[in-house]
Amino acid sequence: MPGSDTDFAYLRTVVLEESANVLDPSRDYLFESRLRPLLRATGLKTIEKLVCSIREQRSFALKRAVAEAMTVNETSFFRDTSTFELLQTELLPTLIRRRESVSRLRLWSAACSSGQETYSLAMLLREKFPCLNAWQVEVFGTDISREMIRRARAGQFRKSELSRGLTALYRAKYMRACGDEWEVVPEIRRMCRFLERNLCDGPLPLEKYDGILLRNVMLYFPDEVRRRLLLEVHRMLPGDGFLLLGASEQPGLPAHFQAELQANACFYRPLPAD
Repeated sequence: MPGSDTDFAYLRTVVLEESANVLDPSRDYLFESRLRPLLRATGLKTIEKLVCSIREQRSFALKRAVAEAMTVNETSFFRDTSTFELLQTELLPTLIRRRESVSRLRLWSAACSSGQETYSLAMLLREKFPCLNAWQVEVFGTDISREMIRRARAGQFRKSELSRGLTALYRAKYMRACGDEWEVVPEIRRMCRFLERNLCDGPLPLEKYDGILLRNVMLYFPDEVRRRLLLEVHRMLPGDGFLLLGASEQPGLPAHFQAELQANACFYRPLPAD
């Protein structure tokens, strides 16, 4: 039985509270398909019963499960070729020269979904910058979804997922057949660390990263949430670090970030804090 308008309105509120994503009522139909596995797992069977259970039990776990199910997990290896060309030709070479004295590099793939972007970064570093083999290199991937983080840590992907962006060279060198799937080789997996993290749930740990990829995640965030997150990101970046957003995203904080266009791709430099 389909949910009512009242049920959908409540679920949109749950998603907003738990993930800061604003869902338009025109997309209510997505609840039926995306929540179906959750309904089966909980035995609640209908949207109405799910809503009643959340209301009556005030279940944080159920609210979080709804938000995770409604999060867009679109990703692929080496997504947006121009971005990775920019990383290879401009951003990473510059960072590496400036970090030679410390021999350490830290990158963060925020909202990493099942890990393809994070692993793409690690593969790029290993393939194009052999000088880093003796460095301390850390590539972090975070996502709000516990299931996505589980998949990312497993490092196993279907053949159809490999075909989206992973060249034959990278597949031959950095993937191994594992039953019906393909597994990231240990040397790449050791470079990556995956953590469950809600970007909008209070202040983020004040860790420092040389580069941050925050791509295609803020599209449905309210303005205030987006601003708060970007201010947190600004504090995490050194003056010579970089921020990469999705092609249709902009920081909108001219006092904090300066846009730079190179190699047909845009990135952002953090400006000094007042």
